[in-house]
Amino acid sequence: MPEQTAGSSRPTLEAVAARAGVSRATVSRVVNGGAGVRQALVDKVREAVEELGYVPNHAARSLVTRRHGAVAVIIAEPEFRIFSDPFFEQQVRGISRELTAHDAQLVLLWVEGPGDHGRIARYLDGGHVDGALAFSLHSDDRLPALIARSSVPTVFGGRPAVGSGPAVPYVDCDNRGGARQAVRHLVDLGRRRIAHLAGPRDQTSALDRIAGYHDVLVDADPELLCQGDFTRESGARAMAELLDRRPDVDAVFASNDLMAAGALRTLRERGIRVPEDIAVVGFDDMDSVVRDTEPALTTVRQDIEGMGRLMVRLLMRVLDGAADAASASVITSTSLVRRASA
Repeated sequence: MPEQTAGSSRPTLEAVAARAGVSRATVSRVVNGGAGVRQALVDKVREAVEELGYVPNHAARSLVTRRHGAVAVIIAEPEFRIFSDPFFEQQVRGISRELTAHDAQLVLLWVEGPGDHGRIARYLDGGHVDGALAFSLHSDDRLPALIARSSVPTVFGGRPAVGSGPAVPYVDCDNRGGARQAVRHLVDLGRRRIAHLAGPRDQTSALDRIAGYHDVLVDADPELLCQGDFTRESGARAMAELLDRRPDVDAVFASNDLMAAGALRTLRERGIRVPEDIAVVGFDDMDSVVRDTEPALTTVRQDIEGMGRLMVRLLMRVLDGAADAASASVITSTSLVRRASA
C-alpha cells in the first residue's frame, strides 16, 4: 500500500485513497469540501486522513479552487474591549469552531484607532482571505465602505446602520423583541417606574433595545433613560446617576449583562435590595457574567456562540454563490431567562 511519494515523508492523496478504498477523485472532493459524495465514503476518507495524518496542500489547492482557506474576522473595537468583554470571546469561539469544521483559518483584525482602517483595507485588497466577518460596527464606521470597495465577500454580525453602505448579509438577534420581553416581564411583576440603562447610540443593537423599551412604555419619563456604553463601569455609573435623580425607580432593564452587573454593584453599595426594592434585568445571558451576579441575574438570552457559527455558514453560502445580501440575512430569536434579580 503506497504511503508516500519517494523522497517525501508526507502522506499523499493517493495514500489516503488506497487506505480508504476509494478513488483519488473521491478523496479530493472530500478534502476540498466538494459535494456529491455519499456520507459512508466521506466517513471512510476522513478516517483514513486521521490515521495517516494527511495534511492537504493548501497552496496547490488554492491554484485549483482559487480559495485561500482563510477568513478575516474584523472587530471594530480596540484590543482592551475585545479581551475584557466576554461577548467577543463567545462570538469568536463560535466563529473559530465553525471555520475549523470548514478547514479554514481565522485571521483576527481589530481597530485601535482611525489609522487602522487603512491597514485593514490594504490587507483585504491584498487578496489574503476568501471572505470577511465584521462585527461591533458603529454608525460612523468607515469599515463597511472600505470592505465594499475591497470586493471581499463579507457577512456582518449585527444589523448594519441605515446608509452605511451597500446591502451586506448579516446575522443578528431580535434585539427589539428581546427588549420587549424584558420590559413586559417587569410590568407583569407590578413595577411601574422602569428605567433603561441604554447601550451606545451609535450601534444598532442598542438602538433596537431602546426601541423595544419604548414599545412597551410608550410614555416613559425621559429621566428614566440613562446612557451607558456596554461596559460594567458604565452600568455602575448610570445606575448611580439614575438613583440620584429618580430615587423612586423600582425596576431597571440594562442593555447588556455587563451593565446590569455594574448596576447591581451600585445598588449593593447603596444598601438597596434586589429585587425587593429594585428589580434588575439584563440582556445576553453570558455565563461568565451571570454566574457571579448576586442575586442571580434575570436576563434575555441570545445565542452568541451560535450566531458566530451562523455567520460562518452564511459566508460559506455566499462564497459558493448560494446566498446574496438581499435574501440571506438571519435574525435569531431571544428568550427571557428568569432568575432571582427580577
